[in-house]
Amino acid sequence: MESIGKKLVLITTLLLFSFSIQAQDKKAKLLLDQVTAKVKSYNTIVIDFKYSLNNSRENINQDSKGNVTMKGNQYVLNFMGVTKIFDGKKTYTIVPEDEEITISTVNEKDDNAITPSKMLTFFNSGYKYSMDIVQDIKGRKIQYIKLVPTNAKDQRKEVLLGIDVQTKHIYNLIEMGKKGTKTTLTVNSFKTNQPLSKNQFTFAESKYPNYYINKLD
Repeated sequence: MESIGKKLVLITTLLLFSFSIQAQDKKAKLLLDQVTAKVKSYNTIVIDFKYSLNNSRENINQDSKGNVTMKGNQYVLNFMGVTKIFDGKKTYTIVPEDEEITISTVNEKDDNAITPSKMLTFFNSGYKYSMDIVQDIKGRKIQYIKLVPTNAKDQRKEVLLGIDVQTKHIYNLIEMGKKGTKTTLTVNSFKTNQPLSKNQFTFAESKYPNYYINKLD
């Protein structure tokens, strides 16, 4: 009888734990849906960010800053000395250090194509998710959601997505690699519905008279 009683207690505990996890997942899904809806509600988004890469095993510590301007699927990204412009059809990668420009056509329907706009909603597929810790950062309540890739070949062990509970904006993104690499993207500034130049996403070849133009297609 004692053994049966212990089994019943164990089963009850497991069931309660399972229900708790499901409840957490629903809360995580609700918050992620709110983030997605907020992103899609804006006409334009301008982000200044900091990117850090660390690996204690390899003694690697790198910090970089960047910014990106988005409108729909169009964007201008400045990062690590390189500018990328996507006008809706073609991507222009401008490398001043090499005085070279690469032009390529992007298939927006390709799920594997990584774009800044997709980075704000990447979590909608390919992950298991659950609520994680809450942190108070400079008076802002940041709720973390743990994302675990469902693809076993993914080199990331897990991703922590920090969300500002009040604004429903992404505050930071922490990726933990299976080989000990940790990358962190922190949003320093998140501006929305900013007035942009009509030529904001237009590539002007005349601005780069001495650059080598490499057309991939």
